[in-house]
Amino acid sequence: MEKISKPVNGFLALLLSLVLLGVSAWCFYMVQYHSQYAIFGSVAFIAVCFIWKGLMIIQPNHARVLSFFGKYIASVKDNGMFFINPLYASTKVSQRMQNLQTPTLKVNDKMGNPIEIGAVIVWQVDDTYKATYDVSDFSSYIKTQSESALRHLANTFAYDHIEDETAPITLRDGGPKVNEMLEAELNERLSKAGLLINEARISHLAYAQEIAGAMLQRQQATAIVAARSKIVEGAVGMVEMALDMLSKKQIVELDEEKKATMVSNLLVVLCGERGAQPVLNTGSLYQ
Repeated sequence: MEKISKPVNGFLALLLSLVLLGVSAWCFYMVQYHSQYAIFGSVAFIAVCFIWKGLMIIQPNHARVLSFFGKYIASVKDNGMFFINPLYASTKVSQRMQNLQTPTLKVNDKMGNPIEIGAVIVWQVDDTYKATYDVSDFSSYIKTQSESALRHLANTFAYDHIEDETAPITLRDGGPKVNEMLEAELNERLSKAGLLINEARISHLAYAQEIAGAMLQRQQATAIVAARSKIVEGAVGMVEMALDMLSKKQIVELDEEKKATMVSNLLVVLCGERGAQPVLNTGSLYQ
């Protein structure tokens, strides 16, 4: 478990070392008068080297993990200059936010269709002890686990509602909900390594090339059917309105056969893709 420590202020230790360095220089100068000053000068110089060995500088958003002959001591997360036991071994760990863009993966969705998916992940080290000692290389660990989580997410949902009309969430329409689920799964997987996921978003989503053409035709056909359905629905309403207005205003009396002809002509005009070419009837209504 991570233990946070705040060592001795390094500036005080540095000031003490400068004083000892001056004492050491003075003692070596006085050796010419008395040889015993050599001992005091040597001791003072060794103390200076001892202090300088224990000085360490920690930059903002960085940490040091301290160990003593293989035993974990503590982690220092404050920034500044500190003095620690010179016999401690320290490991630098960056706690800055970092971006990871996964490669575009080719996987199968819930319905078995091959798709391409990729994600952008923002992460940082949260627990320095786990990141240093529980995994051999946390940078490599996050890459592998991110790809695994992305594959699992793709296998859990269908690409869109065309494949699964009853699905409450799909990869294409899920949006923030899918991103939240990816972030939650990544945090669950990476907490073992002391890593924290701040944000995870799907950056690439498409059908695989071998079925992209067929799926595009299918989507276009579905869109055309939906559009035609809407056009027919509107055309029927307009024909009904026209017949009602002709009947109410008594502009012309139409029998059932002429009503059917009028309905047919209006539907052709309203539902046709091209502009209608009118034919003028100069005779009677029944010619």
